[in-house]
Amino acid sequence: MCMENYVSAKILELCAKSGTSKYRLSQRTGISQSALSDITKMKKLPTIITLEKICDAFGITLAQFFTEDGEFLDLSEEQKRLLQMWATLKPEEKVFINTCMESLKRK
Repeated sequence: MCMENYVSAKILELCAKSGTSKYRLSQRTGISQSALSDITKMKKLPTIITLEKICDAFGITLAQFFTEDGEFLDLSEEQKRLLQMWATLKPEEKVFINTCMESLKRK
């Protein structure tokens, strides 16, 4: 698969899995809707900085973006299990979990 196809398909897959619209992804990343549209329609390849913003919005690393589904590099079994559960959560559930984790971190 060529890079344009892979990047586009992966972004659309992550949006579908997380229930995130391209509009919401645009809001989370600061990337314009037209730029995201160009990327998902394979008109442009994103820069590394743009791709990092997209990965951050989904809570994944660049390495994870380019791995097959369910494959996480250099993670313990516990970390893999947590990330697999994370991928199944709805956006509002992720916000709740993030809030809980942030409050634990402050203690």
